Amino acid sequence: MRNAWIIFKRDLKAYFTSPIAYVVIALFVAISGVFFYALLTRFLNIQMQAMYQAQQMGRSQFPVNVNLYLIRPLVSNMSIIALFMVPMITMRTFSEDKSQGTMELLLTSPVTNLQMIFGKFGAALALYVAMIAVAFIYPLVLMLYGQPEMLPTLLGYAGLILLGAATVSVGVLISSFTENQIIAAVGTFAIMMLFWMVGWVGSGSGVFSSVASYVSIIQHMQDFTKGVFDTTHLVYYASFMFLALFLTYQSIESTKWRG
Repeated sequence: MRNAWIIFKRDLKAYFTSPIAYVVIALFVAISGVFFYALLTRFLNIQMQAMYQAQQMGRSQFPVNVNLYLIRPLVSNMSIIALFMVPMITMRTFSEDKSQGTMELLLTSPVTNLQMIFGKFGAALALYVAMIAVAFIYPLVLMLYGQPEMLPTLLGYAGLILLGAATVSVGVLISSFTENQIIAAVGTFAIMMLFWMVGWVGSGSGVFSSVASYVSIIQHMQDFTKGVFDTTHLVYYASFMFLALFLTYQSIESTKWRG
């Protein structure tokens, strides 16, 4: 997989030698920071109300669960924000090579389709993981002033990475269809919104609702935000990635055939 590693390093370097990586990370941290501030303010108000009620009733105060009132909704909100950020990361994976004419060089080089796909997917995913890692500053801040449960917090962030990996795989697939980066970004965003909104149908009852709930990419995040690990969600995200990357492989193969 030496060739995949070379493509990985080339694409990852391209992200950080252009404004894309810094803009995406800054936007994600800034937007999630607004939610963190709002949730922290809400948490402190709840804590003060609990303290006041305890004093009024002359009893000891029960601690307010920081994971329940702050970290869980924060991770849920970050999962939605990530759906908006990923298209900005993946829009250039194949589209840029197609628009610059370097795709033909890759297709005629000793690099196999799988090596090319894994290298580009890995670079986009690495940038996404870096974005999530920077946003881990929020639990670290809470650790300085409180006692959040770290295992549920880590599981929540692990869920964010799995969600991101599935979304990145779709972005790579859409980017393989077009040389226009804007179309690639909009297409990825539209498809991920579809997989998000289908969960609203799953809020009802019946077989169709159950299927819709399982298909929803956000629904599988809920247990992670609660600090619950279920292999069903792991299988879902792994299957999602496999299908998207398999279709990407077929897309590249068709490009060779058309060429």
